[in-house]
Amino acid sequence: MADTLHLSLWYPNLRLEGLPDKLTAVLAAFAAHGGEGKVYAATVWPVSWGEAPVFQRVWGRGGGGPERGAVPREAVEEATELLHDDYAYEFQIGWSLWELESGGAGEDPSASLMAGSRTTAGQETSGTSGWVREPRLVRVTGFGPLFDEGAYEQEGHVKVDFGSDAPFLEEDADLGQVGAKHVAENVLQLVELTAAIEKGSGATARLLWSELGESLAQRLAARLGVGN
Repeated sequence: MADTLHLSLWYPNLRLEGLPDKLTAVLAAFAAHGGEGKVYAATVWPVSWGEAPVFQRVWGRGGGGPERGAVPREAVEEATELLHDDYAYEFQIGWSLWELESGGAGEDPSASLMAGSRTTAGQETSGTSGWVREPRLVRVTGFGPLFDEGAYEQEGHVKVDFGSDAPFLEEDADLGQVGAKHVAENVLQLVELTAAIEKGSGATARLLWSELGESLAQRLAARLGVGN
């Protein structure tokens, strides 16, 4: 059963004025680890998730010209002009993983960014195996200390929402040699990205977790038949 994967990051004695630098560092790590170099969209949420955004900007997907996408620092600077301790700052960026093809495999993220859809644009295929290297939208959110009654204590000062964990497990598929190789590549990419994010942003604590509370490492070991 597919689950949603998150990475929560905490920083010691973080002041609100330091949050933009942390967000910039996290977003900048993606380009070297299977991700895009530019941010697709930014949204600023006041007080709680139930409120209407006070800022929203869609730059679109990179690769369509110099005006498409925004470099992380510029995107963060624009969104955090409204820097308040009860706001949350959400950014969307592309990250590519090997995934099994399925019918109706998504649409251009520039057409439905805020819904977090996947895209087939720029796919890299793997022979006739049915595997494609497919971009997905990842959300990176920085929390002011008073947003949603101090949600950062549980969610992290910065949280990365990776979306479905299916590419790291593909539990409903018969992997075979090719599939197992691609799953292993996805897992390695995840490990390298999270390590780069932690180091680059100076996080002192991180937690990779899922909505169902199950350990990805344990599920992966079970999937690949690795003993304890």
